Amino acid sequence: MSTTTTLTTIKHFINGVETAGTGDRSQPVYNPATGQASAELRLANRADLDATVAAARAAADSWGDISLAKRTAVLFKFRELVAAHVDELAALITAEHGKVLSDAKGEIGRGLEVIEFACGIPQLLKGEYSDQVSTGIDVFSFREPLGVVAGITPFNFPVMVPLWMAPMAIAAGNAFILKPSERDPSASMLLAKLWKQAGLPDGVFQVLHGDKETVEGLLTHPDVDGISFVGSTPIAQYVHETATKHGKRVQALGGAKNHAIVLPDADLDNAADHLAAAAFGSAGERCMAISVAVAVGDAAELLVKKVQERALAVKVKNGIEPDADMGPVITPASKERIVRIVTEAEAAGAAMVVDGRELVVPGHEEGFWVGPTVIDHVTAEMSAYTEEIFGPVLVVVRVEDLDAGIKLINSNPYGNGTAIFTSSGAAARKFQRSVDVGMIGINVPLPVPVAYHSFGGWKASLFGDKHIYGPEGVSFYTRGKVITSRWPEATHASGASYNFPSN
Repeated sequence: MSTTTTLTTIKHFINGVETAGTGDRSQPVYNPATGQASAELRLANRADLDATVAAARAAADSWGDISLAKRTAVLFKFRELVAAHVDELAALITAEHGKVLSDAKGEIGRGLEVIEFACGIPQLLKGEYSDQVSTGIDVFSFREPLGVVAGITPFNFPVMVPLWMAPMAIAAGNAFILKPSERDPSASMLLAKLWKQAGLPDGVFQVLHGDKETVEGLLTHPDVDGISFVGSTPIAQYVHETATKHGKRVQALGGAKNHAIVLPDADLDNAADHLAAAAFGSAGERCMAISVAVAVGDAAELLVKKVQERALAVKVKNGIEPDADMGPVITPASKERIVRIVTEAEAAGAAMVVDGRELVVPGHEEGFWVGPTVIDHVTAEMSAYTEEIFGPVLVVVRVEDLDAGIKLINSNPYGNGTAIFTSSGAAARKFQRSVDVGMIGINVPLPVPVAYHSFGGWKASLFGDKHIYGPEGVSFYTRGKVITSRWPEATHASGASYNFPSN
């Protein structure tokens, strides 16, 4: 006797309600730990997109005029609701992404920090006033919302990255459309419900599911004023070029190849602990993951041995298991790509220190598993170095000294994050001033800035001139307006001149 499993249908959230939309396409959502489909995701068509943008445009006009006091009241309430639903959000992340529950809760925590920063929007939007710049004339400035903005977010942080964007945009007075990854869309739907429960007017936060067709529609729609994107570098570049061509403000964060230099004077146990965590946490599916360990001089042999020990000790399991350190990768295609790159490195002469290509997790044989992998003696010509692997793979490149390590980093096309492990303040200072990278860690492997700074890299890791969240996030989601004001007394109302005004 056969049984049929009925999959949950994940709908859009448009103008305050869940709706299947009018599109006739859908695709499955999988649990990466089991390899089984868990839901069916509705994909938007052009009519769904137009309806969403129209609702956002109408909502933006009124939300942008609401007082800061009322806006912040919603934000404070939303913050409390997210904090109260951490367990539920984390469970959704783990079920569709695969990362372990503790890591899922960690990403929600970082998202909460951005909500808390956005709660201070009245202070952040204060303008400037110059009295009596000319006789009887004052000049003042303030910032206004853009209007309708969209966020196109990746699979690897289905809560944190949307929270990097939406609270900032909404606090500044915009309406926000979220196009989340098709891989793990459920958490975004819960966020939408929490926004509504917090009192956010309908249309100010919406979720539109889709694929390339929906992305293209957002990039070119005349009523979308700004685009925030996080993803791979080729797509980030395309998003930036297409959306700017259509008159939109764009911040597009791309890929990374993050190096960590380890000097011989470093605490090698500490460095190995952090390298393993930064390389294998979240199965390496982080744009801030350390994927290249640059071992300097005498540090190499002992460092590789210590990292090997830690890689072999990683517990790879279903993320819901309480003692799991690492879960699966997101799709079979991701696994195939990771395995291909590792195999190419081995064929090119690299040394396999720990090989995770054949990992099988008992009871989860159909899951998308790749174990922690460490490859030594990698060179800059190998695909394991040139490509963003986005998996639990740490490659080791050996160099003679700090200068050679800095040169290696600066020769790389990416400039997202980097780190140095050392006990020398002089070496750390030289490193931080010399590397062409946007975010730098000193004995910190994942230097993700706190919410009141801004996140973003250099070179091929960022397209556009504004980093995400923090002060630059406020700047991105607003535009400046400057007023020159004169209120002459009736008896002195003349004084007009054909000359350019001065004083």
